[in-house]
Amino acid sequence: MICAPKLEDSVIVASNERGELTEDERSRIIEHLQKGTEMMVYQQRAERFTVQVIMETMQVALIGSRDRIVKVLDIFELKELRQWETFQDFQRFNESSTFRKIFGLSEKEVQQDSKTCFTIFYGSEFMLKSLSLNADSVEDAEKWLTGLELLRQETLAAHTPEIIESWLRKKMYIDNTKKNSITLKELKSLLPQMNITVPDGRFLEERFVEVGAKDYVLDFQQFHKFYDLLIFENQEVLLEEFEKGPAAFTISNTNRPESSVLPLSDFQNFLLYRQKETWAKNLNKVQELMTIFINDTMRKTDYPKFTIGEFLSFLFSKENSIWDEKFSEICPLDMNNPLSHYWINSSHNTYLTGDQMRSESSTEAYVRCLRLGCRCIELDCWNGRDEPVIYHGGTMTSKIKFKDAVKAINDHAFITSEYPVVLSIEEHCDTTQQKVIAQMLKDVFQDKLLTKPLDPEAKHLPSPNQLKGKIIIKHQKISESDHTDKQGNTAGKSKLNSFKNVFKKIGKPKENMVLEKEGELCIWDPIHMRFYKHDCVISDNKLYYSEEKEEDSPKEGSDLHLFEPWFHGRMAKGRITAKRLLHDFCKGRNGKDGTFLVRESDKFIRNYSISIWTRRRVQHYRIFWSSENGHASFFLTSKQCFPSMCALIEHYRQNLIEYDGLNLHLKNFLPRLNFVSHHQLGWFYSNLSQAKAEEYLLRIPRDGAFLIRQREEPDTFELSVRVEGVIKHYLIYRYNGKYVLADIYEFFRLEDMVSCFREQLFIGKIKLRYPVTPQLVERICMEDLLTCDGELYSEVPEDNPLGHQCKGVVDISKCNVARNAKYGRPLVVTLLNKENVKLIEFTCEILEQVEEWYQVVLNIIQSIIEKMENKTKIAVEMSDMVVYCQSIKKTLNTTFENYNCKEVRSFKDDDFTKKGNEVKPDCILEYNRIALSRVYPKGFRVDSSNFDPCPSWKLGCQMAALNFQTADKFMWLNSALFSLNGGTGYVLKPEWMRDPTKKKPSKQKIRIRVIAARHLPNSEHIISPFVKVELLPYTGARVDDYSFKTTFLNDNGLNPVWLGPRNPPKCFEVDEPDLAFLCFEVSEGDAFSDPKVLAQATFPVRGIRSGYRSVPLKNVFSENLELASLLVHVEHVEV
Repeated sequence: MICAPKLEDSVIVASNERGELTEDERSRIIEHLQKGTEMMVYQQRAERFTVQVIMETMQVALIGSRDRIVKVLDIFELKELRQWETFQDFQRFNESSTFRKIFGLSEKEVQQDSKTCFTIFYGSEFMLKSLSLNADSVEDAEKWLTGLELLRQETLAAHTPEIIESWLRKKMYIDNTKKNSITLKELKSLLPQMNITVPDGRFLEERFVEVGAKDYVLDFQQFHKFYDLLIFENQEVLLEEFEKGPAAFTISNTNRPESSVLPLSDFQNFLLYRQKETWAKNLNKVQELMTIFINDTMRKTDYPKFTIGEFLSFLFSKENSIWDEKFSEICPLDMNNPLSHYWINSSHNTYLTGDQMRSESSTEAYVRCLRLGCRCIELDCWNGRDEPVIYHGGTMTSKIKFKDAVKAINDHAFITSEYPVVLSIEEHCDTTQQKVIAQMLKDVFQDKLLTKPLDPEAKHLPSPNQLKGKIIIKHQKISESDHTDKQGNTAGKSKLNSFKNVFKKIGKPKENMVLEKEGELCIWDPIHMRFYKHDCVISDNKLYYSEEKEEDSPKEGSDLHLFEPWFHGRMAKGRITAKRLLHDFCKGRNGKDGTFLVRESDKFIRNYSISIWTRRRVQHYRIFWSSENGHASFFLTSKQCFPSMCALIEHYRQNLIEYDGLNLHLKNFLPRLNFVSHHQLGWFYSNLSQAKAEEYLLRIPRDGAFLIRQREEPDTFELSVRVEGVIKHYLIYRYNGKYVLADIYEFFRLEDMVSCFREQLFIGKIKLRYPVTPQLVERICMEDLLTCDGELYSEVPEDNPLGHQCKGVVDISKCNVARNAKYGRPLVVTLLNKENVKLIEFTCEILEQVEEWYQVVLNIIQSIIEKMENKTKIAVEMSDMVVYCQSIKKTLNTTFENYNCKEVRSFKDDDFTKKGNEVKPDCILEYNRIALSRVYPKGFRVDSSNFDPCPSWKLGCQMAALNFQTADKFMWLNSALFSLNGGTGYVLKPEWMRDPTKKKPSKQKIRIRVIAARHLPNSEHIISPFVKVELLPYTGARVDDYSFKTTFLNDNGLNPVWLGPRNPPKCFEVDEPDLAFLCFEVSEGDAFSDPKVLAQATFPVRGIRSGYRSVPLKNVFSENLELASLLVHVEHVEV
């Protein structure tokens, strides 16, 4: 189904948008199309034609001078409407200076408006034909786009009698000329086109008399009656089928199609007992079905009756299809399994339009495959002169730009199906152009491109539902040393392990260790949301950092301002936010001059700003901080210093500020949002269990995280602290008015205890550093735990550049680096792991120093990348894009030993059957339950012939990559399989393939008899058809057990019949019902040449319906053929 983006997009107007039109709006649009519109038409040359819809035949006509129809196209064959100005037809004329000279147009005038240009894609082969049009106005273009899509949808939904009437109109309009009559002479020349011969001229004359023709001329109604007689002529014998067996009925007169009738009750019994239609118990539904085929309105009553001609018409109609449409419906619940549990519609060398050696490469091949439901497409990438190109290397196939291909993919990837598309990239580019490819993929697909695992800990692939709208890259990935675990099946790595790779125990350094960079860095603490100073060294591609340095402050209450309501800490957008808050606060309250707030400086570490409301505006001033001999000083001017921020604020509340034009007292203040006093800081819990306390502390991945909770016993408390990743609990009790901790320490208040051990070591090297408040727990839960997880797992060697002061180490060689302005600092450097999770963020007080550290880190990473790329020939940028489809190259006999769910293995189509293959099918099935595999055609198939995908599907291989441009039996099987589940391109494998504990379903038997046909296609002459029926795949040695043929019938493709002992039924034994297909093949044969396939229809056996059924036929490209059908009898036989 076509989706419904805006008119500017490449696809226009879907069925759901059609539903928004009123009947009146629809009528006006269709009327506009019927009247015709003059447009510029681009073909071999640009010409103006009147473009008109002929409703009687459901065709689009180009009408030239003197109302001459020069071209028609069937709406039945219309596949896509695309609105754009860049299609090749438009480009060709835009770029032609000759074209401009002929029409006397400037270059600007000839440039088409994208909203007035559109292209109709139509046809019944793999590569579609196109008709490009340019309307004179946007309104005209939109009406045509909307109207044609409406008619396309209505044509697809039309009932068989409507299609017959349209078909007859087309036959009557000889040479595309509108006519309301047809002569005997014209009819004689028409009969070969209708695929039938008649005995002689007398036969036609008699039929003319029967339908009431005058002067050997038929009007349309008489022509329709003639057709009814003609089609009935050879098939009246079919009615004998229903005179015996269950629900039999007797027809007294079968000479003419209207000579006898079938009442409602008989037809209902036929549906119930012959066709096994349980819905037919509802008489109203039976009546509705009958009225579709009744041509006489007088008989459309509550108790309708079929004429025998109408009954036969029903039997051959698509409304009586052999296929149960419920199997074509999408089941959303079936889309929640891991990706490896599905067969995935896949294409080989998707860009090619023909053979593998000389054919054209085209972006339209990608479009066609995607719109046919393909979900895995291939891109063969090679170095181009200026940019990467796609073609079949080493051949004479043409080249297309990689950029053009991905743009086409982006425009059409999710039109037919919303489920993920896998881009299978066969890489032949050097690393330089691989980087170009990576950037193009990012630029074109943007957020559609999957670059991170949905769940790094998952042991199975995500589901199609989880990956809706995503583009997945299949490509080689630079391997890690710990790619697999001991068992060889690392379906997912934990977050903990990802850190152990980076924050790992370092071995003994070299004696002459080279220090690449050393100095002081300010490292961001995501728990406290502030920077701390650390001594740091870069050596041997690793960053070592010390414990945070004492900052001379916490003495004499210099940090008491942290607990004051007027202190707002760090504010997003600094002075802009402060100005807005003060303005809103004071303006609404007639604020007085001197209203203030204090915040951390945007630009300077350990400095502050005071924002003051004065004279109806906000002024900002810097509060300086300095430290000497461990004593802090705060000051507005160097003339008067204060030991704490609180002392400074209190002084200026009592005394005038005389500074920089100010002359006022500090008065009221703007309180901090959600302010909590220092007596209620949040680390104390009056009602919290020990288990919950441990849960809270485990969420804060920092040693020194702590909380105090009230115990159930009176006057007893518990201090819980995280120490080396373990939660330890210490008893606190009250005795003689004091709080006693661990029977050693005594404090008058719990606050004093916390303040003491925030300054002094509590146990080992641990202080009470991180009060675990409810607000902190909530924030950490909302953030990615990995952003805070590094410190816990940084095991530091004793012999390191910082000695015993070293707190942690980061392996830069396993990192990515980024830099930007954040946290109020002009430049912050961020080190990330390969999953782009933040490990450490740092800056310096001097901007130039930050840049120096960044360059050292960048040089290390670039050097490592260059070495890896030279070794693997894979660009890191491409490698980083590969998440769930990591292409792995291994021999067949070792490929199933070590694997994980993110890998993809590729096999030639004969790998599983060639001699020397020792792999057991169970091993392959087990692999395919966890990971993905792709099977592709072997090299000698230069004609683009396909392999039989059934053996691969039977082994659970998800992606059997076929050449979509080749119309062969194996593509019929592919089309049949992926007609299931709504044509989404994903079909859930049977339960026994997904779960080794489940058994295969039991065998089945199905009996097939070919009875007759109607409207078989013909190309140049009247055909002599026969029908071949096959059960695929063959699972035994005898071919005759899996196929049979009817006899030849000479010179009749309109209404042949195969009855009698020479055409007996065939009973097939179905060994594997989940993966069995019934293929009907109509061919023309004679004694002098090989049979030529005219039509086919292929269905999964699981959806075949019982009874007398129509088989709607398709062409070799699996495109529907108008009215062509077989009549067969199907019987499911109990084994």
